This record gives sequence, C-alpha cells and structure tokens, in this order.
Amino acid sequence: MADSILIVEDEVLVALEMESILEERGYEVVGIAADLEGALAFAGRNVDLALVDLNLRDGLTGPEIGRRLANEHRAKVLFVTANPRLLGDGIAGTIGVLTKPTNESSLTSAVAFALSKAEEAPPSLRCFH
Repeated sequence: MADSILIVEDEVLVALEMESILEERGYEVVGIAADLEGALAFAGRNVDLALVDLNLRDGLTGPEIGRRLANEHRAKVLFVTANPRLLGDGIAGTIGVLTKPTNESSLTSAVAFALSKAEEAPPSLRCFH
C-alpha cells in the first residue's frame, strides 16, 4: 500500500509538479489544498505525510495547518517554503522544513526521510528538534 501524501500549496504549477514527482515515485497524493479550510477537509482521510507551504491563499496559515495536522490528526508534516525563517525553531510535532525552490532529488529525499524510509536526513532538510 502506497504512502499517502497531502500537498498544501497555493501555487498550482508548484503543487502539480510536486504531485507528478511523488506519483512517479509510487506515492499516493490524496489531494492538493490551497488554504486552511481545504487542508483540514483532507484531515479525516488517512494522510501519512503533509507537505505544507507557509503563505497560502488565505495568508500565513501554513504553520497552523502543520501544527493541527501533526498534533490533532497524527500526520507527519514537512514544511516546504521559500521563507523558512518564519518557522523559527520549528512547530511542535512537525519534522522540519525544505527550502524552496527545491528540486526532484531534494523533495524525494526529504519525503523518504519523513516517512522513515531513509536513515539520515538529506542536507537540504532542516529538521526540528
């Protein structure tokens, strides 16, 4: 059974590229959400990992989405953002942050690590403690 991934990203082309890369690697993308309401609509589904941007269609809601998905819905959460400094030392319950722009290798390495399929974090991923 494929690991299920939710993409929370309001830039359609970025989200579709991530979806394509992940599906080619055998992951199941359960959906793409562009805001808090859309992301939480997927929370009831079995989401193994959420890839969450910070600034979304409804503002800086990514940190709240990540916190809620991780702590209320037990999803693993990786932030994918061009503004990693906005996360400070991190969000409790989440794994870390991948800085945009990213590439296929960095994305897939970070996803594999987050889903515990890699023993060591890739250098492109800043893990929270």
